[in-house]
Amino acid sequence: MARFRQSSLDAPRGRSGMLSRNPQPSRDRFGRFSEAFARGMGTSGFLIGMTVFVTVWLMWNSLAPVDLQFDPRATNFTLLTLILSLQASYAAPLILLAQNRQDDRDRVQIEQDRQRAERNLADTEYLAREVVALRMVVTDVSEDVVTRDVLRAELKVLLEQLDDRGATAPRGGAER
Repeated sequence: MARFRQSSLDAPRGRSGMLSRNPQPSRDRFGRFSEAFARGMGTSGFLIGMTVFVTVWLMWNSLAPVDLQFDPRATNFTLLTLILSLQASYAAPLILLAQNRQDDRDRVQIEQDRQRAERNLADTEYLAREVVALRMVVTDVSEDVVTRDVLRAELKVLLEQLDDRGATAPRGGAER
């Protein structure tokens, strides 16, 4: 019996099944990274950590013996300046990218909210028309329908007529 590879009908031609396919990196991975980076830079922990880092850097390169200093005060902390400039030059575009992604998500959310509001308005207008139609039907029918007060009045009249008949009827005989 010859072995054959069973083709999957849910995969396009030229592709093997899901298990053997090489996963392609997400095109959005960098965007997610930029959002995580921006989110991290916006925390108090980052600011405190950066302050501690710069303070230790300045203290070490100011107070340590000259042969142990790697960015001496005499050169105006050139290496620290370069590192902070590099960090800032990458931080600004990453923060802008994260902000653009958030704007895109906000636009989608606003569109969904607008569509939901339109559906709610249409539903409300439909229900209002239905209520008006029901009121019109009830108004038309109420002219032909006996109300409780009218029914009570009619029953009182009939009861009085029966009482009058009972008072005038002879006591000993049966009426026909």
